[in-house]
Amino acid sequence: MVIQALSFYMFAAITVAAGVMVIASRNPVYSVLYLILAFFNAAGLFVLLGAEFLAMILVVVYVGAVAVLFLFVVMMLDINFVQLREGFLQYLPIGGLIGVILLIELGLVAGTWLLGPEVTAVAAVPILPADQVSNTEAIGRVMYTKYVYLFQASGLVLLVAMIGAIVLTLRQREGVRKQSIAAQNARRREDVVATVKVPTGGGV
Repeated sequence: MVIQALSFYMFAAITVAAGVMVIASRNPVYSVLYLILAFFNAAGLFVLLGAEFLAMILVVVYVGAVAVLFLFVVMMLDINFVQLREGFLQYLPIGGLIGVILLIELGLVAGTWLLGPEVTAVAAVPILPADQVSNTEAIGRVMYTKYVYLFQASGLVLLVAMIGAIVLTLRQREGVRKQSIAAQNARRREDVVATVKVPTGGGV
């Protein structure tokens, strides 16, 4: 139990510190790297909770795809973040309002946890007994039966996001010769082959 407690506090402290550095770093590349560190430590917390499937999803999907994709997009687009921060003060009231709403929601969650322990006890009961199926199989049964439409909708959202990232990073440069398959298939022999009659001894 002591090792588990120490591991929890270590993972939790690093996750919170990395989350603070994500929003405090001026360089967006450093922010993405701190975000990856936060994901890894959050995965460690999931492992301690016995949710190994969520831990692997966090590492494979978020670290291996989302965070790395965001890192490459930031590096390739070369966004001028100084210019984006110029209008920060005009959005401050809206951001503050959203922050207050999030704090109220977190307070409601904490209040429910403290004032209504029977509600959280019902929510913590697994859908299927742990001795019958594994954690991954239980999640799969629920995801592909009860939430199958939402799962497919999230896949479509990710597909659109991937296409959008590709379109944003696609740049047209002048002076670059590109292959045109249609032009190659449509060309005729007389357009590309020229017959030259060379006199004897005249050379080419």
